[in-house]
Amino acid sequence: MAVYELTDRRGTAIPLSRPAELTCFALIVAHAVYLAASYLQGSWLIAPDGGGVPTDFVSVWAAGRLVLEGHAAAAYDWPVHKAMEVTALGHPFAGYFGWHYPPTFLFIAAALSLMPYTAAYVLWAFGTFPAYLVAMRGIVGDRTGYFLAAAFPAVLCNFIDGQNGFLSAALFGGTLVLLPRRPLLAGVLLGLLTYKPHLGLLFPIVLAASGRWKTFGAASVTAALMAAAAWAAFGVETWQAFIGNIGHTSEAFLSDGWADWAKLQSAFGLARILGVPEGLAWTAQIVLALAVAAAVTALWRSRARYEIKAAALGAGALLATPYLYTYDLVVLAVPLAYLFKLGRVHGFWPGEMPAIGAACLLILIFPFVKAPVGFAAVLVVAALVARRALALRKEMTAQASA
Repeated sequence: MAVYELTDRRGTAIPLSRPAELTCFALIVAHAVYLAASYLQGSWLIAPDGGGVPTDFVSVWAAGRLVLEGHAAAAYDWPVHKAMEVTALGHPFAGYFGWHYPPTFLFIAAALSLMPYTAAYVLWAFGTFPAYLVAMRGIVGDRTGYFLAAAFPAVLCNFIDGQNGFLSAALFGGTLVLLPRRPLLAGVLLGLLTYKPHLGLLFPIVLAASGRWKTFGAASVTAALMAAAAWAAFGVETWQAFIGNIGHTSEAFLSDGWADWAKLQSAFGLARILGVPEGLAWTAQIVLALAVAAAVTALWRSRARYEIKAAALGAGALLATPYLYTYDLVVLAVPLAYLFKLGRVHGFWPGEMPAIGAACLLILIFPFVKAPVGFAAVLVVAALVARRALALRKEMTAQASA
């Protein structure tokens, strides 16, 4: 199959093309301008009356403050937690930003709540951003990774919401970067990712299927130590509150749609926004997750290039979970970075760059199109990965029969 060759004669990757550079630069500038304008008009960080603007980060700060006041388990008590959110912002607000994370994440929340709300927000958002950039640079292989990562549209959403997308992408991407040569350290990063367990659903399967037991063991030990530390620091009642809150959270956000079905960037969210009954929506999500798990596992057991395996795991992890929001789509930068690395070294296929651009555009238009366009973006990336994987399989089959 013909490709667009973007390598020099030595087989090393060449710099970005001028149009790609200009597009990335324009997106980075747009991100900065939008954040600055939102701040100045009082719709981000600080409201015109001087109080805080309600965003997802307020749930983190409120949970941390409850820990510092000696009531860690109360972070899972919705009325108590909401009252602390009001305290954080300095004024009442409609709605509720729930705390759904395991107690292990309370360590970070408590540390952040030592500072005033706005300062903690800035530290969290801009402090985790460099970790994300470093992970993407590690995937791409040179400083171009910084540029591409900063331009990715999901970055803006994570800044606006004060969410943990940068941390998730850094841990996910860092695990994959380190896995071939530093399996124990990769396992540590994967163990830290258990603060958001639904993003790592496929990791244990592919690690076991590919015999990467060092990483599997290191991740298990890290997760167990984190859980034990949280148990010792916050008490058994905090774990009991977290476990008891899972059903309440699932009912509110996945059954009753408190957060608006259009915000769920998953097969489940798409089914619900189309009016599909909950039972059938769950069936669709489970069937998709099982199919993705089987395909990714088979790929990891094959002799495919590691970049293809890593990209498939990144896209597959996002398809497998029903609980996915736009800020989680920062993780989609991981498979995109691996695709870009493959393209720069081995050549981009016809239509590949426009498809990557389309995926980014789908994420960019979400505030204006209230629909699971992020899910469509993940499907586009998954299709690109599958295209390369299937072509490689045909090539290997032809070589074996020759």
